[in-house]
Amino acid sequence: MVVLSAVEPWSALRSLLQDGGTDPGRQLAVTSLGSDQRCDLSFEGRSISLRRAELRPDVPVEDVGRALHGCLGSRPDGIGVFLLLIRGGAYTQTESRVLEALQTCCGAEALRRLVVLSVEDAQVVDQLDDDLLDLIRACDGRYCRVAPPAVVDGLRALVRTVDDMARENGSGGYTESMLSAAKRRSGEDQAVEILRQKLEQARESERAFRQLAEQREARRARDVQELKAKQADERRRDEADRKEHESRRQSLEEAFHSLTVQLQRTPPADEESQKTSVVLLGLSGSGKSSALGLLLQRAGGRYWAAGPAPDGAPPTARCQRKEVCAAGRRLILVDTPELWDEDGVEDVELVKDCLALALPGPHVFLLVLQVGRFTQGESDMLGHLQRLFGREFAEHAVVLFVQAEGGRHRPRWIDDYVAGAHPALRDLVRKCGSRYYELNVSKSHNALSYPQVKDLLLGINKLVAAHGGNPYTTRRFPPQELKERSKEIEERKEGGMEGNSLLRDA
Repeated sequence: MVVLSAVEPWSALRSLLQDGGTDPGRQLAVTSLGSDQRCDLSFEGRSISLRRAELRPDVPVEDVGRALHGCLGSRPDGIGVFLLLIRGGAYTQTESRVLEALQTCCGAEALRRLVVLSVEDAQVVDQLDDDLLDLIRACDGRYCRVAPPAVVDGLRALVRTVDDMARENGSGGYTESMLSAAKRRSGEDQAVEILRQKLEQARESERAFRQLAEQREARRARDVQELKAKQADERRRDEADRKEHESRRQSLEEAFHSLTVQLQRTPPADEESQKTSVVLLGLSGSGKSSALGLLLQRAGGRYWAAGPAPDGAPPTARCQRKEVCAAGRRLILVDTPELWDEDGVEDVELVKDCLALALPGPHVFLLVLQVGRFTQGESDMLGHLQRLFGREFAEHAVVLFVQAEGGRHRPRWIDDYVAGAHPALRDLVRKCGSRYYELNVSKSHNALSYPQVKDLLLGINKLVAAHGGNPYTTRRFPPQELKERSKEIEERKEGGMEGNSLLRDA
């Protein structure tokens, strides 16, 4: 028998056998204790050899194989029994590891020849461990006990169990070929186990990968859902913004349509109210007609007259009306002859014609004076005009100094000319609100007229704006009378445009 045991159970068994062998009434005789690893005994006429395979809990499987190989070397017919010793019925972790090493090294054939022997020389457990019960069932119930004083009875039960096991297994024991086959199977099993472990690792890795893939897929699905929700929210906001813009556009379209309809229904503004009427006044030869022609040329740019009146031209005999578009407004210019004779007697009919042609004005009166000439008649001119049009006439008057062709007095600055002029002239300018401008109508200084006309028109517009755009009126000549006079003038015309040139926008 090969005894599988730790040191303590082996020592306890040897002590029991030794004590039992000295009793002459027992059929037990220990013939040789031999070394610590072997015990030979004679029992009821049978020789029993116990040889302990030194197995430690931490011994490698290769060392177990070498130990069993050493035991097999002395037994050519093989090992009949593997005897696993436990002490007091306690199946400890040490015995469990020894048995595991035996199974690993020797395979299932060793388990078929295994007998569990409990050496009970001291305290005995009350109940067997579940693992020990499982081992006993695996050994087909081969469990024996040796305890004083019934050592012989225990040995007898052990021998009977061994005999029964031998009959079941046949006459042969556990041989070296079985050990080699077990080693081969163990190697194969180890290879299979390694492969199984790798397969399990691969499966575990695959499961982990699948789990990770599922997590990623779930995360992607969540991301897709979140993206869809975000896009749906953006579409809702875009739709709301679109509706808001559409509503705003529709509101503006409705407002535009309503305003257009309203404007279409609103009667057009009175065209006459958009006109500025200017009456040119002065003595004969002062340059009124020349100033009128130059104003028409420079202000409208569409008047194709020959230019300022030449020297020696006949004086104006009747009132004439010219109309031109200047800076987006209709500008009416009325040229007049002298409105009184040498004795100061007024020509009321000419005055009525002048005011009738100036409708819807007059807004501004231009007192035309020639530079370098200021006669007694021109000194008295303001008094005559105030008697004709009223004392408020001067509030709507502007003095225009005309520089004619061949004039001997050519001041460099008109301000210097006024400052050094006759006191009566300075008084006239002062009574007209110190509003004065110059206009060079000579051909030799034609280029000077452009900025001069621009300044004059600005001054006219400022004066009109200062009076709120309202025309000048006088009780002496009521507006209704002037309108009737205007109709009479139209009826007297022959050929439609005689004596009156009306300019229109192209």
